[in-house]
Amino acid sequence: MKKHNFSPGPAILPASVLEEASQGVVEINGSGLSILEISHRSQIFMAIIEEAEQLVRELLAVSDNYAVLFLTGGASTQFAMVPMNLLGEQETAAYVNTGSWSDKAIKEAKLFGHVEVLASSKEQNYTFIPKDYSIPAQAKYLHITSNNTIFGTQYHAWPDTTLPLVSDMSSDILNRPIDIDRFGLIYAGAQKNLGPAGVTLVLIRKDLAGKPPRPLPAMFNYQTHIENGSLYNTPPVFPIYVCLLTLRWLKANGGMPAMAAQNENKAKLLYDEIDANPLFEGTAAKIDRSLMNVTFAMPNKELEKPFLQACEAAGCVELKGHRSVGGFRASIYNAMPLESVQLLVDVMRDFAQQHG
Repeated sequence: MKKHNFSPGPAILPASVLEEASQGVVEINGSGLSILEISHRSQIFMAIIEEAEQLVRELLAVSDNYAVLFLTGGASTQFAMVPMNLLGEQETAAYVNTGSWSDKAIKEAKLFGHVEVLASSKEQNYTFIPKDYSIPAQAKYLHITSNNTIFGTQYHAWPDTTLPLVSDMSSDILNRPIDIDRFGLIYAGAQKNLGPAGVTLVLIRKDLAGKPPRPLPAMFNYQTHIENGSLYNTPPVFPIYVCLLTLRWLKANGGMPAMAAQNENKAKLLYDEIDANPLFEGTAAKIDRSLMNVTFAMPNKELEKPFLQACEAAGCVELKGHRSVGGFRASIYNAMPLESVQLLVDVMRDFAQQHG
């Protein structure tokens, strides 16, 4: 039976990407070598990382004012690298707390300077994106988390600020067109929309790098990686290769405008069923609902286990909500086809007929 993978991450990848990546594990580009054993200084890999950077720039319209970096350590390392590089000990950074990941980013930033939490939806279990708050002009930057995988909320309009806007886009990078010039720095773990776990994409405006407010180890200085083209140390070769294959797939399938349209259609299909089906209810404020992570619950908790069993019997897997919130979560990233979402909707309708 085919599995329809609604995992929040590491998440679904396009079937064609998996097929080509598996071939590369055996032999890459007719070289007689596996992608897993080539040198990161080889011509083969240099071509891979250069094309990956070029495609990121093309798909997201990233100008030469920004560096495109492929780093290790996940978004969790960026929680610390951002304030290390941008925030002095006596300076203030502004953060908006919209979920578990922004909460962790705030805790890391407090190790390096003052942090002002401008707004938070924590008291309401992170069910919405705060919007009405003042942004201090003296802050070094404003940090947001663009999409919240656990709670199913997403920014659909960016904060209006002249500060460098920093965003953790781990779970919605490359899901829609964005105005890169609105941002000073974007970081994203690859394992949602871009590739496998093990590599983190960082887009940083070059004028923000190279002048950290404290002495830094080389590996934690953005300028080190800019000057070395992400090759200061051995990079995650295989994850970067899979990212390249995914970027090619994104371009071949219409780029960001096409992804945005498809993601909106998938989300609408599922949210419409949640709103119409008496057995289910959405958990995020409608205005802030995520196009990537659809969270919902069942008022009748006794039906949760039978519903999950019905989903698994149909091949729909990884739908259980995060342990901190319960309920259900359907992650419908770029590679998730509409047909899989339709199958989940069909299961929900059938289940309601049987238990309504």
